[in-house]
Amino acid sequence: MDQQILTQLKIKMQKALAVLHEDLGTIRTGRATPALVENVVISAYENTQHLKLKEMATITTDGPRMILVSPFDPSVVRDIEKGISSANLGFSASVDSNLIRINIPALTAERRDEYIKLAHTKIENGRVMVRQIRHEAMNEVKRLFEAKEISEDDKKRLEKEIQTQTDEMMAEIDVMREKKEKELSEI
Repeated sequence: MDQQILTQLKIKMQKALAVLHEDLGTIRTGRATPALVENVVISAYENTQHLKLKEMATITTDGPRMILVSPFDPSVVRDIEKGISSANLGFSASVDSNLIRINIPALTAERRDEYIKLAHTKIENGRVMVRQIRHEAMNEVKRLFEAKEISEDDKKRLEKEIQTQTDEMMAEIDVMREKKEKELSEI
């Protein structure tokens, strides 16, 4: 029973970190990455389907300032171009035969500061998710103790292990924060 609590805790915390990592990936740095556009929703096939860009095309980078989008179906090239432009991401997309080139402009100092603040907000949301998962696990341990399914020694050991796992996840979040700040600070 107690091992199950720890296993569930680890799985939930890993999912929270994955969500945070994906969320941070959407914050634009000065570099081109597929994550900047892969979740843009495109209206294709005469607006009968709404798909994420990553479901419609291969997304790669060509140097630090260029994203290349190669649609699986060349007939939707114009739909993709229109979708990227209307997503209001601050990039310009241009069609080059069956390929879409997205030029990523350099960040201004004030834009960079905005993105750092946004990253801090997302990081704090990640911390809150991890603390909430810890809280749920601690409540489960307390419930088991009150139901006399575990001893007081087991309760203390489990609480200590839950806190250790939480501290490890918080350290990983700090590493993510430092990495993102470093990316955003590069010119």
